Amino acid sequence: MSIDWVLIFRLIAAGLLGGIIGLEREFRAKEAGVRTHFIVALGSALFMIISEFAFEGKQHDAARVAAQVVSGIGFIGAGVIIFQRNAVRGITTAAGLWVAAAIGLACGDGMYSVAIAAAVLTVLCLEMMHFVNLHYSEKVVDLTLVPDKPYDLPTLPQLLKKQRINVDSYSISGGKIRLSLRLRQRDYLTTIKNLMDSLEGFTIEEMN
Repeated sequence: MSIDWVLIFRLIAAGLLGGIIGLEREFRAKEAGVRTHFIVALGSALFMIISEFAFEGKQHDAARVAAQVVSGIGFIGAGVIIFQRNAVRGITTAAGLWVAAAIGLACGDGMYSVAIAAAVLTVLCLEMMHFVNLHYSEKVVDLTLVPDKPYDLPTLPQLLKKQRINVDSYSISGGKIRLSLRLRQRDYLTTIKNLMDSLEGFTIEEMN
């Protein structure tokens, strides 16, 4: 059996382009990184190659395998989506896996220019939105504060609002107050430090 280097190149191209997206996710410490995106893209390309060339001389529909890849990748994507602390996380990574699968299918069909364009656009979108979120978006921080001495805890949220700190919600239990603060993503740690400097007699028990 002769080795078809063209088909092997398609697999390599798919893996590399998928890995580029995974590299960006790896830098952001997300659920799926280089290995996952590389394997998803390579596997999609392999399925595409099989659908086109493995059934030569037989009655078949090459599009059926590609359609199954599109639906099957949803199971992997669902695995990286989690619901944690009233927030859904991992949707962007799941979408990245979905795109990696599409890039793999494109490489498997020899559509290199389309696959490269898709990979570049995906990474550009992820990087640009990371920059925008880092500098302009807000972050919800949950703080549990414990007073060192008796304190009228219900008055604390109003005090914070006077300091122009956005309090989303708060609850008081067992002499502790749990606050959900909406802070600027870029400097939220500095804001919390300044807040604790202004609040004498409080310590942070937990911060998320």
